[in-house]
Amino acid sequence: QVQLVESGGGLVQTGGSLRLSCVVSGGTFNIYAMGWFRQGPGKEREFVAAINWSGGSTAYPDSTKGRFTISRDNAKNTVYLQMNSLKPEDTATYYCAKDQARWRAAVTREWREYAYWGQGTQVTVSS
Repeated sequence: QVQLVESGGGLVQTGGSLRLSCVVSGGTFNIYAMGWFRQGPGKEREFVAAINWSGGSTAYPDSTKGRFTISRDNAKNTVYLQMNSLKPEDTATYYCAKDQARWRAAVTREWREYAYWGQGTQVTVSS
């Protein structure tokens, strides 16, 4: 049974930083892309970042590019999201997700392509 557990969320002031972690257990980790998504109150789920199985390819939307960095440690079955220069609009519940397809070279930004999801971790950025 595949499980994803996020951690690292919290309350931070505008301009601050947080590092989210997601540990994946069950199944194989190092042949699947991983993604981070977020959902704020009353908003739709939004793509935040993704990384392919090897870590050699990443993708970000304009809203997080240059501020957020996704990385992975395949030896620890863990994916990270370093978030810098946080803004109030970054406030949301952040979810990590595991791709449904193996060996995907180019990451996907579409949440429907991800088969497994964590419970989420809350990030609140105060102004």
